[in-house]
Amino acid sequence: MPQMIENTLETRALDFMPQSANDEARTVELIASTGEAVRRDDFEGAFVERLSLDAEAVDLSRVDGMPLLDNHKRQGLDDVLGVVRSARIEGGRLIITVQVSERADPVWRDIKSGILRNVSIGYGVDRFEDRLDAETGERVRTVTRWTLVEVSLVPVGADTGAKVRSLQTMPPPAQTTQTTSPANVTNRATVNTEIRALAETFKLPAETVNGLIDRGASIDEARAAAVEHVRSTGDHTPRPIARATVGYDNSDPAHLVTRAGEALFARSNPRHNLSEPARQYANMDTMDLARHCLQLRGINTTGLARAEVITRALHTTSDFPQIFADTANRELRQAYEAAPAVLKTVARQSSARDFRARARLQLSGAPTLEKVNEAGEYKYGTMSEAGESYRIDTFGRIVGLSRQAIINDDVGAFTDLAGKFGQAAAEFEAQFLVDLLESNSGAGPVMSDDKTLFHADHGNLASSGAALAGDDGQDALSAARLSMRKRTGLDGKPINAAPRYLVVPPELETDAERLLAAIQPAKSSDVNPFGGKLELLVEARLSSAIRWFVVADPARLEGLEYAYLQGSEGPQTETRAGFEVDGVEVKVRLDFGGGFTDYRSWYQDPGSAGGS
Repeated sequence: MPQMIENTLETRALDFMPQSANDEARTVELIASTGEAVRRDDFEGAFVERLSLDAEAVDLSRVDGMPLLDNHKRQGLDDVLGVVRSARIEGGRLIITVQVSERADPVWRDIKSGILRNVSIGYGVDRFEDRLDAETGERVRTVTRWTLVEVSLVPVGADTGAKVRSLQTMPPPAQTTQTTSPANVTNRATVNTEIRALAETFKLPAETVNGLIDRGASIDEARAAAVEHVRSTGDHTPRPIARATVGYDNSDPAHLVTRAGEALFARSNPRHNLSEPARQYANMDTMDLARHCLQLRGINTTGLARAEVITRALHTTSDFPQIFADTANRELRQAYEAAPAVLKTVARQSSARDFRARARLQLSGAPTLEKVNEAGEYKYGTMSEAGESYRIDTFGRIVGLSRQAIINDDVGAFTDLAGKFGQAAAEFEAQFLVDLLESNSGAGPVMSDDKTLFHADHGNLASSGAALAGDDGQDALSAARLSMRKRTGLDGKPINAAPRYLVVPPELETDAERLLAAIQPAKSSDVNPFGGKLELLVEARLSSAIRWFVVADPARLEGLEYAYLQGSEGPQTETRAGFEVDGVEVKVRLDFGGGFTDYRSWYQDPGSAGGS
């Protein structure tokens, strides 16, 4: 799969020859690259890198005025030896024409005399593909998109097929038999540098280091020697060293995402108390964050336009899009948790391992204990069982933050949208549970006995509706409580389903509050039997203005149950650099479902229009 690069500026040495030198114009034409494989190392180990020389693979947009440098040095004007005048792809080769400055006459004379023969190109890797060679097992990286940044004169070369182009003829590939020793020297020097760095980090003895270098040990062998030294000496603390690599950051990328995401979240939520680690990002706008992410990956942003910085951060780092995902997730979660579903209070939460139907097994109460006489036998008891089932499904949408909005630093619009999706997720769950309760014209879902949830045979449906107002309401609520108290289990024995909640639509809220109000009576006949006994829940989504419910404590008796996919409770977010949207896309996904696992903990009164 194609991958976006996250490392520093790369260099590749090539052989330099003076045959095409034009003394009057002080120009020389070189074959800068033939795409030959070069061995490299990264934090995953050694690999072979090949540059694609397809015309669409090489970005030559910076060629005009590109510097010719002295060994990649950029400290001052004295390091500039000349300028690149042109570059082109021809016959599978990258051909570059450079002009040497008059200030560098000694260099120009050495080029013409063949003393200076080696050149190295500096390039930024924009996209690459990794694969394993089936024969050697080596990791092979093909750079499929790269940008030429500079050209340098260097002491040694690496690409054996690269050289200055002859003005007379173009030698065929079979004739470009330059010695491979310059490439070997370059690779050996690189390996020796790495060995010395390992020696400094892990305090390897001088004899060990010299031995590794003298016998031409590989980097893997040097690493093994370092590990063995640490193991044998018991010193497990690596020492930090100063290295000449550009912009590499040893911090955990997850910390950057979390802290910067929190800082963006705080911009749209000023009351949020920023954690100490996030304060360093508090005053950064999206442009600052984009530059920071690129620089941590060793990508130089000096001189890049604002739009170019944002585009590169989106497509060459994974951190930058994930910062917005973290911000969206915080906003979404805050809005989601601020709007809970009322019916969740009277339901049990569970989790599902997968999307298959969940069978909920119900067991009757344990058999009654019987006296065991002296030397008597214990008798076996039986337990009845029944089962209900439901399943979860996936629901979701995509939140898009356009590239234009990122450049304009319009984070507020993005967080507002994420917050609305959080509210929408909470609303969806609430409506899902209400629709389940009111299915089949208010009778509820069909249970495993082929009867609806609220059914006369279940003993949980009032024979005639009653209003909650006045004496009629008190009598109706008393009948509901009695019905639940006398509820029996699968074995026909009482289960003492104690009422805990009164669920009503908003039209009955005042009547319910009056009915449940705990007052100090003047005489015993005025005692309110329901004062402080039931908790009132008002669900505005209930479609009937007169229907009401009494529910037992879900912690004691099964009834309504909802579930999320295991490990994914509530809405989840994923992010990617946008394709349909030129920017960042954040996907909001909810794996959710619910059902009734028993009817005994619920009671319904259809209500009456005669209430106050």
